[in-house]
Amino acid sequence: MSTPLSVPCPHCGALNRVPAERLGEHPVCGRCKQRLFQGHPIDLTAANFDPIAGRGDLPVLVDFWATWCGPCRSFAPIFTDAARTMEPKLRFAKVDTDAQPTLAQRYAIRSIPTLLLLRGGKEIARQAGALSAGQLRQFVDGALR
Repeated sequence: MSTPLSVPCPHCGALNRVPAERLGEHPVCGRCKQRLFQGHPIDLTAANFDPIAGRGDLPVLVDFWATWCGPCRSFAPIFTDAARTMEPKLRFAKVDTDAQPTLAQRYAIRSIPTLLLLRGGKEIARQAGALSAGQLRQFVDGALR
Protein backbone atom coordinates (compact mmCIF):
# COMPACT_ATOMS: atom_id res chain seq x y z
CA MET A 1 0.00 0.00 0.00
CA SER A 2 1.39 3.41 -0.97
CA THR A 3 1.56 6.54 1.10
CA PRO A 4 -1.77 8.39 1.13
CA LEU A 5 -2.06 11.63 -0.81
CA SER A 6 -3.71 14.74 0.59
CA VAL A 7 -6.57 15.77 -1.70
CA PRO A 8 -8.63 18.91 -0.99
CA CYS A 9 -12.38 18.58 -1.53
CA PRO A 10 -13.61 20.97 -4.25
CA HIS A 11 -16.94 21.32 -2.44
CA CYS A 12 -16.11 21.92 1.24
CA GLY A 13 -12.31 22.39 1.19
CA ALA A 14 -11.63 19.54 3.63
CA LEU A 15 -8.28 17.80 3.18
CA ASN A 16 -8.73 14.06 2.51
CA ARG A 17 -6.10 11.33 2.70
CA VAL A 18 -6.47 8.99 -0.25
CA PRO A 19 -4.12 6.09 -1.13
CA ALA A 20 -2.58 6.83 -4.54
CA GLU A 21 -3.72 3.51 -5.98
CA ARG A 22 -7.34 4.32 -5.05
CA LEU A 23 -7.55 7.77 -6.71
CA GLY A 24 -9.24 6.27 -9.77
CA GLU A 25 -11.96 4.60 -7.66
CA HIS A 26 -14.08 7.76 -7.34
CA PRO A 27 -13.14 8.67 -3.75
CA VAL A 28 -15.55 10.81 -1.73
CA CYS A 29 -14.87 13.50 0.84
CA GLY A 30 -14.84 12.33 4.43
CA ARG A 31 -16.67 15.49 5.52
CA CYS A 32 -19.32 16.30 2.88
CA LYS A 33 -19.47 12.86 1.16
CA GLN A 34 -19.28 14.36 -2.37
CA ARG A 35 -16.91 13.01 -5.02
CA LEU A 36 -13.41 14.47 -4.93
CA PHE A 37 -13.14 14.33 -8.74
CA GLN A 38 -16.04 15.38 -10.94
CA GLY A 39 -14.47 14.94 -14.39
CA HIS A 40 -14.70 18.67 -15.14
CA PRO A 41 -12.75 21.78 -14.09
CA ILE A 42 -13.49 23.47 -10.77
CA ASP A 43 -14.34 27.18 -10.80
CA LEU A 44 -11.91 28.92 -8.48
CA THR A 45 -12.48 32.23 -6.71
CA ALA A 46 -10.44 34.27 -4.27
CA ALA A 47 -12.31 32.47 -1.48
CA ASN A 48 -11.61 28.87 -2.55
CA PHE A 49 -8.34 29.23 -4.50
CA ASP A 50 -5.89 28.62 -1.66
CA PRO A 51 -7.86 25.79 0.02
CA ILE A 52 -8.01 23.91 -3.31
CA ALA A 53 -4.96 24.97 -5.37
CA GLY A 54 -2.66 25.82 -2.49
CA ARG A 55 -2.91 22.58 -0.54
CA GLY A 56 -2.72 18.94 -1.32
CA ASP A 57 -0.30 16.63 -3.04
CA LEU A 58 -1.81 16.65 -6.53
CA PRO A 59 -0.74 19.23 -9.10
CA VAL A 60 -3.46 21.69 -10.16
CA LEU A 61 -3.73 22.96 -13.74
CA VAL A 62 -5.44 26.36 -13.73
CA ASP A 63 -6.88 27.96 -16.86
CA PHE A 64 -7.03 31.76 -16.52
CA TRP A 65 -9.69 32.92 -18.99
CA ALA A 66 -12.47 35.47 -19.66
CA THR A 67 -15.94 35.17 -21.16
CA TRP A 68 -15.26 37.74 -23.92
CA CYS A 69 -12.07 35.98 -25.12
CA GLY A 70 -12.54 34.00 -28.35
CA PRO A 71 -9.46 31.78 -27.94
CA CYS A 72 -10.56 31.08 -24.33
CA ARG A 73 -13.98 29.94 -25.52
CA SER A 74 -12.50 27.72 -28.23
CA PHE A 75 -10.04 26.18 -25.73
CA ALA A 76 -12.70 25.52 -23.05
CA PRO A 77 -14.00 22.20 -24.50
CA ILE A 78 -10.42 20.91 -24.90
CA PHE A 79 -9.68 21.77 -21.27
CA THR A 80 -12.91 20.12 -20.11
CA ASP A 81 -12.16 16.97 -22.11
CA ALA A 82 -8.66 16.86 -20.61
CA ALA A 83 -10.17 17.05 -17.12
CA ARG A 84 -12.40 14.10 -17.96
CA THR A 85 -9.51 11.97 -19.20
CA MET A 86 -6.55 13.10 -17.06
CA GLU A 87 -8.11 13.37 -13.60
CA PRO A 88 -7.15 12.17 -11.00
CA LYS A 89 -3.53 12.44 -12.18
CA LEU A 90 -3.99 16.15 -11.53
CA ARG A 91 -6.79 18.57 -10.68
CA PHE A 92 -8.23 20.93 -13.32
CA ALA A 93 -9.53 24.39 -12.42
CA LYS A 94 -10.58 27.65 -14.08
CA VAL A 95 -10.29 31.28 -12.99
CA ASP A 96 -12.39 33.96 -14.71
CA THR A 97 -9.94 36.88 -14.75
CA ASP A 98 -12.73 39.47 -15.02
CA ALA A 99 -14.54 38.10 -11.96
CA GLN A 100 -11.31 37.39 -10.02
CA PRO A 101 -8.84 40.20 -10.87
CA THR A 102 -6.87 39.74 -7.63
CA LEU A 103 -5.96 36.19 -8.64
CA ALA A 104 -4.92 37.36 -12.11
CA GLN A 105 -2.74 40.04 -10.50
CA ARG A 106 -1.30 37.62 -7.96
CA TYR A 107 -0.01 35.36 -10.74
CA ALA A 108 0.88 38.21 -13.15
CA ILE A 109 -1.47 37.03 -15.89
CA ARG A 110 -0.73 39.25 -18.90
CA SER A 111 -2.62 37.39 -21.61
CA ILE A 112 -5.44 34.91 -21.74
CA PRO A 113 -5.85 32.05 -21.91
CA THR A 114 -2.90 31.27 -19.67
CA LEU A 115 -2.34 27.89 -18.05
CA LEU A 116 -0.54 27.62 -14.72
CA LEU A 117 0.50 24.30 -13.30
CA LEU A 118 0.75 24.52 -9.53
CA ARG A 119 2.01 22.08 -6.94
CA GLY A 120 1.39 22.98 -3.32
CA GLY A 121 0.37 26.47 -4.45
CA LYS A 122 3.69 27.11 -6.19
CA GLU A 123 3.96 27.60 -9.94
CA ILE A 124 5.92 24.84 -11.68
CA ALA A 125 4.99 25.63 -15.31
CA ARG A 126 3.18 28.27 -17.38
CA GLN A 127 1.80 28.34 -20.93
CA ALA A 128 0.12 31.29 -22.65
CA GLY A 129 -2.31 30.76 -25.51
CA ALA A 130 -4.88 28.18 -26.52
CA LEU A 131 -3.59 24.67 -27.15
CA SER A 132 -4.80 21.64 -29.05
CA ALA A 133 -5.57 18.49 -27.05
CA GLY A 134 -2.21 16.99 -28.01
CA GLN A 135 -0.31 20.14 -27.09
CA LEU A 136 -2.10 20.30 -23.73
CA ARG A 137 -1.16 16.70 -22.90
CA GLN A 138 2.43 17.36 -24.01
CA PHE A 139 2.61 20.48 -21.80
CA VAL A 140 1.31 18.60 -18.75
CA ASP A 141 3.48 15.51 -19.32
CA GLY A 142 6.59 17.63 -19.87
CA ALA A 143 5.99 19.75 -16.77
CA LEU A 144 5.31 16.77 -14.50
CA ARG A 145 8.46 14.83 -15.39
